[in-house]
Amino acid sequence: MTLAPDTDHRPTLKTIAHETGLAVATVSRALKDAPDIGEATKERVRAAATRLGYRPNRAGVRLRTGKTNVIALVLATDTDVMNHTSRLISSLAQELRGTAYHLVMMPFFPDEDPMTPIRYLVETGSADGIIMNQTTADDPRIHYLHAHNVPFATHGRTETGINHPYFDYDNEAFSRAGVQGLASRGRRNLLLIAPPKAHCYAGHMISGFLAETARLGLRAAVADTITSDSGAVAIEAALQNRMALPDRPDGILCGSTTAVMAAVTGAELAGLSIGRDFDVFGKEAIPYLHRFRRQIMVLREDVDRAGSNLAHAIIQAIENPTAPIAQMLDRPAESDWE
Repeated sequence: MTLAPDTDHRPTLKTIAHETGLAVATVSRALKDAPDIGEATKERVRAAATRLGYRPNRAGVRLRTGKTNVIALVLATDTDVMNHTSRLISSLAQELRGTAYHLVMMPFFPDEDPMTPIRYLVETGSADGIIMNQTTADDPRIHYLHAHNVPFATHGRTETGINHPYFDYDNEAFSRAGVQGLASRGRRNLLLIAPPKAHCYAGHMISGFLAETARLGLRAAVADTITSDSGAVAIEAALQNRMALPDRPDGILCGSTTAVMAAVTGAELAGLSIGRDFDVFGKEAIPYLHRFRRQIMVLREDVDRAGSNLAHAIIQAIENPTAPIAQMLDRPAESDWE
């Protein structure tokens, strides 16, 4: 009986060891990116593994070690996929390339309990670690994962009182920079289209906006009928109505790329011109907004840095849980202006 081509003579760690002249244990540790193995040796082993078409048998690995070699990325389906989320997925995948880990996406929907995918992953043992975003101040997912001793890292901070790995963008600093940028163009009546208030970073963004407008003596309002996640159609309609009023804002700060574009479109539908009647300040992960309207003021958010840090943070949480917890707050700099 002839075995199927994909199972016949499947390369193993021993095959790579024979190819490279290294011990099987060295090959195994090199493929796991062990810190005590030199980078040249790791590259040599990875090249041989790629050339031979080596793939670890996950079922066998799980039986031997209890590990899946899977990292689950849990994301809401209503995130800014066009710009922010797509870049995060790409950077995470790139950083995990060549390691023992595979990235698997686990979506959840706006009408779904955010705990549902977390419980599923934990109860089925489907992943060695979990990365998630859209954190809330007292996030129940953090409490659950901490109680079940499951490694995790978050894109965003929390106020749970639990010390955990995270990478976060300093949205308070972003707001302050946005207010200053709009004020530098003579704008005195500002509107913030913030993220949903349940999200932890919304509080940071609103706090920075209100503090900086107060410091500069500017008028300030936070949009109360829409958020930066409301979708283009809703934001366009709200801004068209708002900008048609006599006491309209002349400067708009937006918490997402989609909100920037929708705010500009809504204001233009009200008959106004960007750069003359109003200005808009936003942030983006992929250079795009200046192709839409050159006058938009933009801060670049380095989501590649987020993906890189989160990948290292979750691997450390899995493999070396007693090490200092990996945490980073990324503050925008003048070089981030575009």
